[in-house]
Amino acid sequence: MKSVRSVFKIGVGPSSSHTMGPNFAAKRFLAENPYADSIVVTLYGSLAKTGQGHGTDRAVIDALQPIPTKVVFNYDDIDLPHPNTLTFVAFKDGKEIANKTFLSIGGGDIKAKGELTTIEPDVYAEKHFTEIVELCKARNIRLSDYVFEHEGEGFKEFLMTVWQTMCNAISQGLTKTGILPGGLELQRKAQLLYNKRHIDESPQTRENRIVCAYAFAVSEQNADCGTIVTAPTCGSCGVVPAVLKYMQDKNGFSDNDIIRALAVAGLIGNIVRTNASISGAEAGCQAEVGTACSMAAAALAELFEMGIDQIEYAAEISLEHHLGLTCDPVCGLVQIPCIERNAVSAMRAINALSLANFLSDSRKISFDIVVETMYRTGRDLSEHYRETSQGGLAKLYQHK
Repeated sequence: MKSVRSVFKIGVGPSSSHTMGPNFAAKRFLAENPYADSIVVTLYGSLAKTGQGHGTDRAVIDALQPIPTKVVFNYDDIDLPHPNTLTFVAFKDGKEIANKTFLSIGGGDIKAKGELTTIEPDVYAEKHFTEIVELCKARNIRLSDYVFEHEGEGFKEFLMTVWQTMCNAISQGLTKTGILPGGLELQRKAQLLYNKRHIDESPQTRENRIVCAYAFAVSEQNADCGTIVTAPTCGSCGVVPAVLKYMQDKNGFSDNDIIRALAVAGLIGNIVRTNASISGAEAGCQAEVGTACSMAAAALAELFEMGIDQIEYAAEISLEHHLGLTCDPVCGLVQIPCIERNAVSAMRAINALSLANFLSDSRKISFDIVVETMYRTGRDLSEHYRETSQGGLAKLYQHK
């Protein structure tokens, strides 16, 4: 299993698979073909169908500057190696000099078609949660200790940068108002949520309002092409920072405590990424927001120093109750229903924490089973419900 660093990528939104990944692919292709005088990029599958809303064309053109680039949206070819496929063709003096196909596999990760190995080395011998639990229990160590032992020097500093970036996204998102770009005329709501308190507001209502405000703030920054951290994707970037920031504010946890929680969140995301998918185009929104909720719940359980079985139960509950969640972004934008969905998922992570505190001894389903179930469910979903904007809210809203 690869490094947890692969789960947390700092970059510009609004989509890790549709913006960040294609941007990285374009930069790699340009580095391999610096003498090209023109490039044609063809987008297929979900990249074609929702690429304009996500800004995929802008992402690749910007990465290939100053070389003149033409972007073609191919809506017809369906026999693809991955739902997020794009092909680059480089020309010199009118002749083709290079041709390469990339797959944007989620979370900002890319690989070239036919590429069997990656440059990134394996960091963990284990890849299933069950294996990791056995090792941790045998050595009487926490999941965060397991991560720190494997990730090596500089990892805590990396997570500190991740946390600072998450907090900056919250604070910046709370200061902004106005309309998000893209044509939906969607109003920013984070600041309104944060400030709109009731005179007789209960502690539970305040918790809901503040957590949701934080999730809205990060997700709105993402929708506005701001800098965020994939957790595990751009479209689900608001869940983990919202719950951790709220709990830090409420309980006074130190940044070092948060770093420990982020290590466990990253481990959970890494397990899903390794054994299933974190790509909405491949497995629906359950793979993105469902995984984010699982990461957030596990992080909270680690933050409150729960046992390893309780951490697993929190993660399992969170993912299990997102099973079948479709990815149907209206107009291909990471706005409706994505922004609200981050807020709802953040609250669900807190609920999962509470259940895990009481019921972990009675659980029947392992986290590994839910991960496999999520992936199989995602593959069974019609492509209309896997980030193509051809079904669900995306279809019905456009027909109003």
